[in-house]
Amino acid sequence: MYRILKKRTLNPTVTLMDIEAPLVAKKAQPGQFIILRVDETGERIPLTVAGTDPQSGAVTIIFQIVGATTFKLNQKQQGEAIQDFAGPLGEPTKLEGLKRVCIVGGGVGCAIAWPIARALHERGCEVTSIVGFRSKDIVILEDEFRACSDRLIMMTDDGSYGEHGNVTVPLKRMLEAGERFDEIITIGPVIMMKFVTLTAKPFNVPVTVSMNPIMIDGTGMCGGCRLTLIKDGKRVTKFACVDGPDFDGYEVDFDEAMSRGRMYAGFERHAYEETCNLLKAKG
Repeated sequence: MYRILKKRTLNPTVTLMDIEAPLVAKKAQPGQFIILRVDETGERIPLTVAGTDPQSGAVTIIFQIVGATTFKLNQKQQGEAIQDFAGPLGEPTKLEGLKRVCIVGGGVGCAIAWPIARALHERGCEVTSIVGFRSKDIVILEDEFRACSDRLIMMTDDGSYGEHGNVTVPLKRMLEAGERFDEIITIGPVIMMKFVTLTAKPFNVPVTVSMNPIMIDGTGMCGGCRLTLIKDGKRVTKFACVDGPDFDGYEVDFDEAMSRGRMYAGFERHAYEETCNLLKAKG
């Protein structure tokens, strides 16, 4: 069992937890993830490691309440425990040699982008962060990004905070003005990562995207997290849990990834509503 050391609400649907997992805390690097189960009968879900404290043995996770498991996880309180917490899994984000990087995060994807921005900042890299949300009331981690960014640009779709528009607006503006980055690292909704990649392509800036498809075992055996990359005109199958989660944005078949991501939306919503109703009935 893994004890919850801290719980903090970031916005009405996003929660931060510190989990006591000393072995994971010693090994995890930015970009890697864990797979957890809330209880013995629960499903396995992947969550990115948002931070670690090897001395206390704490691992920080940030999750959005979108399905039955994240709903059940959010019902847990500080001092309680969850059943399983396996990791670190996946390949760490490649940070070596980067001197000037643009981090582009969207929504809860900012929870994955933040530890990468922090790690780059600690290495002396010049970090520009562009983070976007639908509106002011769901903004998360602004102070954390500001602390590790040489420049932070806040965007909201409705203009209620920061600049009005999506994350590609300031990115395109900077690239057209002649700014250059060693790499653009983008994390968020698949559609956002697709358009960040398309925005960067005319300027030949390398783009890394973090893919988070359906995962079950975290070892590549189930095949649920498969992605199609297009290399030299050939379609190649990769698995996000072992080959990623980071991939070259110019190689990812985003349209296929989005289509696969929508396949289980109805099942997820049904499970969420069923779990909510059961817990309310018990309460």
